[in-house]
Amino acid sequence: MKLVIPKVDDFKVTGKGSAQAWAAAAWQPLQLVGETKTGYSTQGKVVYSNTGLYALVDCEDRKLTCTMKRDFMDIYHEDVIEMFLWPNQEQDLYFEYEISPLNVELPILVPNHNGGFMGWRPWHYEGDRRTRTATSVCCGKKASMARVKGWMAEFFIPFALLRGLGNTPPKPGAEWRANVYRIDYDSGKPVQWAWCPKTGCNFHDFKRFGTFVFE
Repeated sequence: MKLVIPKVDDFKVTGKGSAQAWAAAAWQPLQLVGETKTGYSTQGKVVYSNTGLYALVDCEDRKLTCTMKRDFMDIYHEDVIEMFLWPNQEQDLYFEYEISPLNVELPILVPNHNGGFMGWRPWHYEGDRRTRTATSVCCGKKASMARVKGWMAEFFIPFALLRGLGNTPPKPGAEWRANVYRIDYDSGKPVQWAWCPKTGCNFHDFKRFGTFVFE
């Protein structure tokens, strides 16, 4: 499964996908995985610039099932969007980025050897190595357990943050293995979506990720 990533000029992240640059990318549906079902739809877009990768994910929802308010918490236990980037297939090492409806983030570098993995927090996480993020909510308040009709996450991952990984920054035609996920907890149990559903509910099955092809 491959997705061509358009190249754009850098733009401001607002959490609403309002930048004209997003017109360069088509919405990509995320598909339900696992046995738990829901009628919610999820879709995303990805573009890149000379300095980093931009992602926009739009989530239909009815409740913001999230309470954590500090970065680097285990936010995957609540409503969350996750992106995985594996730039160099010669390294069993990839970047994981998570963001909640409350704009709480978890960026980690993950070494994964035969299924044994652990995330490492970024060092000197500032300046040109810092992500830019924003979220917005449709028809409700951006607050824990608020009733809504949906939420959107927009984020920028600078290539400077991935320094040290091979094949980074990407040149035109470069390929990165990647995936995008959503987890929702409205039912009390995790409901999961994936852009590349081949991984099923195993988000860290990185050798079965899809592929981003940089335009």
